Amino acid sequence: MNDPKFTQQELSHPNPNFPQPPHASHNQPSTPGTPDFKLSNCQGRKKALLIGINYFNTSAQLNGCINDVKNIKDFITTLYGFKDQDMIILTDDQPANSKFYPTRANILAAMQWLVSDSKPNDSFFFHFSGHGGRVVDTSGDEDDGYDETIYPVDHDKYKGESGQIVDDLMHDIMVKPLVEGCRLTCIFDSCHSGTALDLPYVYSTKGMIKEQNLLKGAGKGLLSAGISYATGNKARALSSLVEIRNTAKSQKEIQEWNRQNLFSPADVIMFSGCKDSQTSADAVEDGKATGAMSYAFTTTLRQNPKQSYHALLNSVRDILRDKYSQRPQMSASHPIDVNLQFVC
Repeated sequence: MNDPKFTQQELSHPNPNFPQPPHASHNQPSTPGTPDFKLSNCQGRKKALLIGINYFNTSAQLNGCINDVKNIKDFITTLYGFKDQDMIILTDDQPANSKFYPTRANILAAMQWLVSDSKPNDSFFFHFSGHGGRVVDTSGDEDDGYDETIYPVDHDKYKGESGQIVDDLMHDIMVKPLVEGCRLTCIFDSCHSGTALDLPYVYSTKGMIKEQNLLKGAGKGLLSAGISYATGNKARALSSLVEIRNTAKSQKEIQEWNRQNLFSPADVIMFSGCKDSQTSADAVEDGKATGAMSYAFTTTLRQNPKQSYHALLNSVRDILRDKYSQRPQMSASHPIDVNLQFVC
């Protein structure tokens, strides 16, 4: 099966097979951020793409992903004014020949539809609940050496790992076409999803931008250098220290490259179910199968819709902390004021 290819023209125009929402007026000014970007007031068009894959009748079957989509649909409709006619919902309880069955091709086409013809103050919402994975990074933009992926329902129909959708491609389709002052909110309830959209600014629960912890990565090298020096092998000790310096330089270069090339003037915010190295739980809450991240995110905002980004990240983590080992992450396309109220 051939990989679907997208030209630049296709990336900037909607897929004609999907219904298009009406245009809304954009008569409210954007809130200034910095000279490099503007925040969306989310008063323009609203469009949503919700994907839930249970992988029925496979050894990797999940139970809560379609429930997550139903929950998220009700959540964004009730709290944020999204409308049914402006949503695409892909679930694997649809007929296999339907354009709403979450194949790789249908997911990519729907992603393209979601962000097409973006304008300042538009608000787009993306949610994925299903399996996530990791493949070896070939572009050099990942400090851990792996690209994060999501698994379409038909991923096993492709050769090797090519059926998975990698973070680089999702970034190219959903982030790069967005104009300044447009909002894209993404929720990934899947394993290894910490940087699933390749956004360069990752925030801690203290509201600070996380920097690469270079000493942590260099720890084994420092230990090796110390042992070599103590046993009289000064040449080996020097070699270990040079290796550490080169690793640190490499990580800094990757970080700087990411911020220069993955930065977007659009207002992109992503909440993910766990760190890149973690798995995300298929859980049971209130007697119903659900993704732990989807449950925590909607539960806390239903209880208190007027939360800052900082408070929201901590609220989600607090809900999950006692039951699950996963640690939800928040990332952005540009630096954000985490004390602003979450909107979408």
